[in-house]
Amino acid sequence: MAASVWSGYLTFGLISMPVRLFSGARSSGISFNQLHRTDLHRVKQQLICPLDNQVLERSDIVKGYEYRKGEYVVIDPEEIKKIEPKTAKTMEILEFVKSSDVDPVYFDASYYMLPEEAGRRPYALLTKALEESEYVAIAKLTMHNREYTVFLRPHEGGLMLHTMYYEEEVRKVEGFGAPDVELKDAEVKVAHQLIEALAAKWEPEKFKDEFQENLRQLIETKLEGGEVAEVEKPKKLAPVVDLMAALKQSLAQMEGKKKPAATVPEAPAARKRTRK
Repeated sequence: MAASVWSGYLTFGLISMPVRLFSGARSSGISFNQLHRTDLHRVKQQLICPLDNQVLERSDIVKGYEYRKGEYVVIDPEEIKKIEPKTAKTMEILEFVKSSDVDPVYFDASYYMLPEEAGRRPYALLTKALEESEYVAIAKLTMHNREYTVFLRPHEGGLMLHTMYYEEEVRKVEGFGAPDVELKDAEVKVAHQLIEALAAKWEPEKFKDEFQENLRQLIETKLEGGEVAEVEKPKKLAPVVDLMAALKQSLAQMEGKKKPAATVPEAPAARKRTRK
């Protein structure tokens, strides 16, 4: 099992249970090294003090907060540990809310929460209660040198934890919202039909990172000495002038892409008779 990123206690009223958190998702992809163009040797990054041009070791580095231009207060890791709030080791559930009340824009990272042996029973109880009540839990947690508000929800018989952004961290964009336009009922009706034509069951395994696949193919081609083929680019679309016509054309295209009914495969005996 992967290493946990946090361990401590989850408290629920007077109930306390030891738990661990494990990363629930992380981005992955092809990474490149930086090379010297002329000899293709990997370059090395060094920490250099610009005052005396001295190359520094990691042990020479301290953390400093710039409180005035060019002036710093030095912060020691042990001093940071001294001011950790109680949520560094204890995650207290503060309230329960309906999941639909929490806008996904607040979600940051996802984690699996697993109970230690002593916490299995209260963990199972909380999970079942959340499943049946359709509520989620809001708690506070300190991790990676910051305190998060977190969202706990039942998932596949266990609990998932999502760290969340604070209100002041969620950006507002001027002008965002419903455009001041009048829509025709017929346009809305065809839009609904287009949505239904594209409706499907959520199956995340269907979706792949095509750019990463193209990068892997590019690397293989270069290794084999082949020529890199350019991927066909989409044509520039003209601005929509007639919205209804565009909707109807889109709907016709979607219906044309629908899979035909599956044909019944030829029986093995019949195939055998056609062999020469």
